[in-house]
Amino acid sequence: MGRLLVVLFVIAVIAVVVIGIMLAAQRRAVSRQESPREILKRRYAAGEIDEDEYLRRMSGLDQDW
Repeated sequence: MGRLLVVLFVIAVIAVVVIGIMLAAQRRAVSRQESPREILKRRYAAGEIDEDEYLRRMSGLDQDW
């Protein structure tokens, strides 16, 4: 009975790791498709950055380097 629990635990850990890797790869693929402006809009909408930071970074994107 104890060995069965250990096997189930190992399978669960492997499943969590595989799912985590898949989600990370999917998120990375999505972020490659977004433009810098889209990323800023998404981060502002999610509350990751405030309005001042959003406007400062957006104006930096408008400048020609």
